[in-house]
Amino acid sequence: MIEIAPSILSADFARLAEAAHAAIRGGATLLHVDVMDGHFVPNITIGPPVVASLRKAVDVPLDCHLMIENCDEFIPAFADAGANWVTVHQEACVHLNRSLELIRARGMRPGVAINPATPVQTLGEVLGIVDLVLVMSVNPGFGGQRFIPGALEKARKLATMRDAKGLDFRIEMDGGIDTETIGPAARAGVEMFVAGSHVFGKGDPGRNVEALLKAAQEATLLRA
Repeated sequence: MIEIAPSILSADFARLAEAAHAAIRGGATLLHVDVMDGHFVPNITIGPPVVASLRKAVDVPLDCHLMIENCDEFIPAFADAGANWVTVHQEACVHLNRSLELIRARGMRPGVAINPATPVQTLGEVLGIVDLVLVMSVNPGFGGQRFIPGALEKARKLATMRDAKGLDFRIEMDGGIDTETIGPAARAGVEMFVAGSHVFGKGDPGRNVEALLKAAQEATLLRA
């Protein structure tokens, strides 16, 4: 199933609920929340209070991407705020297994993310305990970056590893997703797409989501 997860980082925060609802009307089935601490990545964004406010405004799952250090200290707060999915970075977690188990213990679905320079093989020991693997197709920190083509091969490798191990985690991609890049990514096995500037940067968010869905679905038909 193809899903679009608009990243609220690119939305107008003065009209966040309105923008979120427009994207949902266009077919978005979850919202992506980029959490950055200024240490793991060179930017500072938002935290649990915004998640809690968004939870009151929308009824779709909230997909929280923690680009932060010491994530175990904050996972309970995101659970209390109403997050549904929480993804942590392989590169930021000293004890990755423990962090993923903590996410599930707090009633959320755990995911693991890898940066462009991190091989997918580093995830071999945790693929059986995650619901989501997020492949970064840009270096995290800022929106509007150019798509890194090497991410496609990483998605293909993950799909192969998933089949070989008989697992059912979802494959998500984040960075530079637009109507040109989403097709090749869908053909590579990606099922969940994070899009920020392409959804909220210009025009109607709902129509932008519709265009992304159409491009991804057409690509998967070609793959079949």
